[in-house]
Amino acid sequence: MNLSLRKIFFINITFALLALHSSMAAEKLTVYVVNYPLQFFAERIGGEHVNVVFPAPADVDPAYWMPDTPTIAAYQQADLILLNGAGYARWVNKATLPRFGMVITSAGFKEQYLETAEIPTHSHGSEGEHAHESLAFTTWIDFSFAAKQAKAIAEALSRKRTDLRHIFQKNYATLEKDLIALDITIKEVVSNNHARPLVVSHPVYDYFARRYGLNIRSVHWEPDDILTNEQMMELKSILKEHPAKWMIWEGEPVQASVDKLKTLGIDSLVFDPCGNVPKQGDFLTIMRQNVENLKPAFQ
Repeated sequence: MNLSLRKIFFINITFALLALHSSMAAEKLTVYVVNYPLQFFAERIGGEHVNVVFPAPADVDPAYWMPDTPTIAAYQQADLILLNGAGYARWVNKATLPRFGMVITSAGFKEQYLETAEIPTHSHGSEGEHAHESLAFTTWIDFSFAAKQAKAIAEALSRKRTDLRHIFQKNYATLEKDLIALDITIKEVVSNNHARPLVVSHPVYDYFARRYGLNIRSVHWEPDDILTNEQMMELKSILKEHPAKWMIWEGEPVQASVDKLKTLGIDSLVFDPCGNVPKQGDFLTIMRQNVENLKPAFQ
């Protein structure tokens, strides 16, 4: 090969490599998730370099949702599948998903998983009847755990796109600051009276209570349903040993239930775990509002 042909050959190779690099840089990673907190974390960390998909309908609890066959096929084709772990999204154990693409974001603290008492079968909206598992799974409302889950996402994205590691790590550092700020603020809010008895409307606050030293008893009530006489009797029995003055709800309770609780001297507040996409705002705005909602109970 003469000198001129050699130059042309190397020029063509150089342009081909540049074109390939440009194509790779422009291609977004497709990331499927099983709940909204993971979606929020992945979008914050990945930014414009990821396409995050959370396909669960808005009217179901993603922890108990069962995707259809085409949706499972879409999960299988994703670059990454972000799982919560701790028994969350039981359908994952029944589906065939590529192991090389799955990331259990709570695996780094699995030895700190909590067990929760088995609850009789019941339902949430349209996803049908189910019973709560023996593992508590709402890990992310311990905000130190949320930061660890976000870190696992940053590391997984970095493994997929090593050329963008510095961007992912920088974005994670910013998100971590937001999550740790929530952690610190809640500790300050509850510091005056950790032992104050509280009743929570659903068994999803285990990690939250352990992290922040709260004294809770769980019932299993839905905020959209008016409290029945049987539920009021259940609460009266709890109050004999656990004299709570506040009920923490997952969502905004109907006014009739609020009024019934007031007859027992109990006020209501909302701490939304935000497992699904909120109607307004995002994960941080919801959690910051949750913190504000907590304040009256500890004043």
